[in-house]
Amino acid sequence: MSKKINPNLTAEQKLVLFEEGTEMPNSSELNNEKREGSFYCANCGEKLFDSDTKYESGSGWPSFYQSLPDVFETKTDYLLGYARTEYHCKKCGGHHGHIFEDGPDPTGKRYCNNGVCLVFKPK
Repeated sequence: MSKKINPNLTAEQKLVLFEEGTEMPNSSELNNEKREGSFYCANCGEKLFDSDTKYESGSGWPSFYQSLPDVFETKTDYLLGYARTEYHCKKCGGHHGHIFEDGPDPTGKRYCNNGVCLVFKPK
């Protein structure tokens, strides 16, 4: 895994991706993105999600019920005093968010992603 940090990232993107920070809820324009397309890692450009897996979770962050295959690595995070599954881009190691078990069918998962970590490219 390359830990190469894109020099064009903002301070907030660096904080979230490489210091495991979190953006403010409802701050991402991607919450309202409804077009067909794909979402990519803001650091390395790896394709992570297709738009047909995005849904409105009400959480305040862009949410997906499924990622593309084999693009993330996970680890357990106890930062809030309980176990959460944190996920990172497999290609660059960038932290994207947490996976919860309260998502819709067919997976039942919610990939709760920081919007600053994503770049949307319409089809």
